[in-house]
Amino acid sequence: MKRTPPRVTTDTPIGPDVDLTAEVVTTADGHRLTDEVVADLVEQARTAGRPSLTAPGERSPQVTLRLPAGLLERLDAEARRRGVRRSVVIRDMLAEHLAG
Repeated sequence: MKRTPPRVTTDTPIGPDVDLTAEVVTTADGHRLTDEVVADLVEQARTAGRPSLTAPGERSPQVTLRLPAGLLERLDAEARRRGVRRSVVIRDMLAEHLAG
């Protein structure tokens, strides 16, 4: 029977710290968790996501829109042709359109 992980919320109490030099704690893939590994994981979590398009450390505004199916298919085809994400195609085309 597969165990369901507990629900964690902002009200979930944090337990005592674990001394990783005295206790052997392993990750899901079996590697030993050390203070260095924890520091790397924390840094990765803090820098997760795509880089800002506005300025370093500043969140870029987001826009959500709906498209007709045919236009979405054309957008996907262009993104595949260029080897980029949809958002890159949209930004490039919008910038070009607004510039001229």
